[in-house]
Amino acid sequence: MAQSQGQRHFPLPEAEAPTHWYNIQADLPVPAPPVLHPGTKQPIGPDDLAPLFPMPLILQEVSQERYIEIPQPVQDVYRIWRPSPLIRATFFEKALGTTAKIFYKYEGVSPAGSHKPNTAVPQAYYNKESGTKKIITETGAGQWGSSLAFAGQHFGIEVEVYQVRASYDQKPYRRAYMETMGTKCYASPSDRTEIGKSILEKDPKSPGSLGIAISEAVECAAGVEENKYALGSVLNHVLMHQTVTGQEAIKQMQMAGEYPDVLVGCTGGGSNFAGLCFPFIGQKFRGEASKPFRVVACEPASCPSLTKGKYAYDFGDTGQMTPLIKSHTLGHTFMPPPTHAGGLRYHAMAPLISHLQEIGELEAIALHQTECFEMGELFAKTEGILPAPEANHAIAAAVREAKKPENAGKVILFNLCGHGHFDMTAWQAYSSGTLKDYDYPEAEVAMALSGIPPVPDN
Repeated sequence: MAQSQGQRHFPLPEAEAPTHWYNIQADLPVPAPPVLHPGTKQPIGPDDLAPLFPMPLILQEVSQERYIEIPQPVQDVYRIWRPSPLIRATFFEKALGTTAKIFYKYEGVSPAGSHKPNTAVPQAYYNKESGTKKIITETGAGQWGSSLAFAGQHFGIEVEVYQVRASYDQKPYRRAYMETMGTKCYASPSDRTEIGKSILEKDPKSPGSLGIAISEAVECAAGVEENKYALGSVLNHVLMHQTVTGQEAIKQMQMAGEYPDVLVGCTGGGSNFAGLCFPFIGQKFRGEASKPFRVVACEPASCPSLTKGKYAYDFGDTGQMTPLIKSHTLGHTFMPPPTHAGGLRYHAMAPLISHLQEIGELEAIALHQTECFEMGELFAKTEGILPAPEANHAIAAAVREAKKPENAGKVILFNLCGHGHFDMTAWQAYSSGTLKDYDYPEAEVAMALSGIPPVPDN
């Protein structure tokens, strides 16, 4: 039932929170390409992933079931902040002078201030249940590392994080949060691993990358049986865990008496974008969507995997220690510029999102960070929430959509994936005028793409 015209918040009762994760693989009209073993170039099996992940997560990674039940202990922790708010940005609409109706799903209410606990909590739970003693991971901006640190505390499991050097220096308060939670945090590249040492030998001042940090974490995890690795984006099970966001949003949009004409999310590895959009896209695939809609993915112009990357099999890490995934990639050795949206500085897009673009189910755009911060500032001034640099990209993309004449009166929904309270150095740089845009480094990408492994399907 439609609510009053002036209503801004559409709170979902706790009793209506999702009890299952949604797996889009069950509804894909064309199956996604398999993950390949880097040696044999053949599809990998569960045993190939066992050195890195606990078996329940491996089975979720390859599952074709539409819904997978959320364990009760995970639901109990989710209730600290879930269901998250759905809000109509009426003051933002007024400032833009648009007739479009702009809604945002706000994931910054989680303890770590972003969407990342949606997958950190179940990953910590399954690792604990499987006897893991220590989870080792990487983090870009620190949102994922903070979230896993929080989740590790809840389930009594040790966490170790390799944080990309650029973000380690830019975001000391993310590091402080992790350390307060009892997590050990190291700048990557580090001298603690062979891959880290090799990078530092070539460039002692390397700003690092998510690809390098992943290699360091994998190297440390794979060598000890009771250690496991955890990834905060890209993989199928990670994206599936995030779908609690979109499932809630579907119910909340019903409460608002609306359905999106345009869905918007920022993309780096793809987890927050998938979390919001996959349940809606699933409705479309099943013929259950209330009306046609468009899906827009927004990425940084300096690290544009969807808009400039090659759709090919490539390693997920710089050190070539991971399986081969087919995705839009800039090359596993690509070193992105040190932009402030650290969580979006990954060389490859999630395979499932890449696949959806290949079959024409989403559009991708790339924006410079100055435009994104300008729109984030306006959002903060009107809606009162200071967004994370990553979330600024979704805001800017939503603004572009709202300004299109054909979208007059249309409904736009975006995922405000986190707050920027730990990102004040980025906001200080913007306010002081020292924040600069980075152009797409074509020469560096060409060099990185030349290193993509030879796979017949490429």
